[in-house]
Amino acid sequence: MFSVVLVEGEPLPQLVLDSFPRCGVIFPRNPLGARYAALGQCSERAYYNRPGCSGSGGAAHVRVVDLRSDTVTKPGPAMRQAMAEAEVGDDVMGEDPTVNELQKIAAEMFGMEASLFVPSGTMSNLIAVMVHCRERGDEMIVGDLSHLHIYEQGGSAQLAGVHATTVTTRPDGTFNLMQLEAKIRHGYPDPHYPRTRLICVENTHNIQGGRVLPLPFLQEVRALADRYGLSVHLDGARVMNAAVALDVPPSTILQHTHTVSVCLSKGLGSPVGTLLAGPQDFISRAVRCRKALGGGMRQAGVLAAAGKLSLQQMVERLGEDHHNARTFALALLDCEPSLFVVDMSAVETNILRFRIKDSALSSQEFCARMGQVGVGEEAALGQGVQVLMYPHHENSIRAVWHLGISPEDTQLAIKKMQFVAAQLLNEQVKAQ
Repeated sequence: MFSVVLVEGEPLPQLVLDSFPRCGVIFPRNPLGARYAALGQCSERAYYNRPGCSGSGGAAHVRVVDLRSDTVTKPGPAMRQAMAEAEVGDDVMGEDPTVNELQKIAAEMFGMEASLFVPSGTMSNLIAVMVHCRERGDEMIVGDLSHLHIYEQGGSAQLAGVHATTVTTRPDGTFNLMQLEAKIRHGYPDPHYPRTRLICVENTHNIQGGRVLPLPFLQEVRALADRYGLSVHLDGARVMNAAVALDVPPSTILQHTHTVSVCLSKGLGSPVGTLLAGPQDFISRAVRCRKALGGGMRQAGVLAAAGKLSLQQMVERLGEDHHNARTFALALLDCEPSLFVVDMSAVETNILRFRIKDSALSSQEFCARMGQVGVGEEAALGQGVQVLMYPHHENSIRAVWHLGISPEDTQLAIKKMQFVAAQLLNEQVKAQ
């Protein structure tokens, strides 16, 4: 029995593969849990996978292409130097000059009055909910496939006492505005119902494969919110990817929201940190919430220095990740035998979701084969290649490109995919 965990932070799935014949294809027993655990211990990856990494696949030289998430990025030499040389102070007292400078840079870039440096995106979103929904029992409206609703442990209810009601997330990350309007509560202070305070949107949309929300949609959501006196919060963990994809400054997107949470530790490459931005009075209240949640850090300039470099030097290069993801997607469509289904119109940023045509081949089995060094692989490819990806729902697979994956790595991942496809075809032929 397979157990697949659909989480953004992404604990590894349990991949214990049993022998079973289906549709004439026989998949061998091959427990891989230990292999994946060992891969996580490789410490030789830098910005790109230049060095070899001796994995547990039995190969002397194994290249690891880690497409599990853009959270696996590691700071390079320039970022480490900036961190080491950062001027610091006590941020809880408002005296860390590097944190203050980062917050100023972010506010100006986002077109907001102020911003706040917090440890994580989950905390940032929770703080936003706590500030917008000021009373226990208030309600927010979220997409049913949103990160905030699925992957953040229900913290808004668990810690803030805020109720969530959902609207259906469309494949492009948007939702029906008529349905959204129908979810707004009326009649406050009727004691039977919560009070609607907040609408949350997500850009880019994680589960739907890095989809970029159209600007007209955001404009309509904001107009609806204004009509009913509600606030709009954007979970913009990857909003910089959206800005690059649309070729607009982030402020063009964020003008349609009241507040935003922007992650620094995904495609932007910082080791830690998220920026929460909005009006000055909102940020003043957010400071109090951050402290209550244990997010007040002291000499945080060491981390903020990395964030400054992320905003100033790492944004434009996100286009490289988008290009690499699209290159791999096109290779999936060109693969012989034809195993994969890819909607190229949905490949907009650095996240790729694709499906397997044959129901006899599970996404778990495919990911397992991509993550191990197969028999004859070194001879065919010139080296062992372990491509790490996650099984997703509906027999799909999720792969994420980031600054740790070069065009060369992408080509290696393509060759490995082609090798696995050929291997599966040979096994099917032999089984007939």
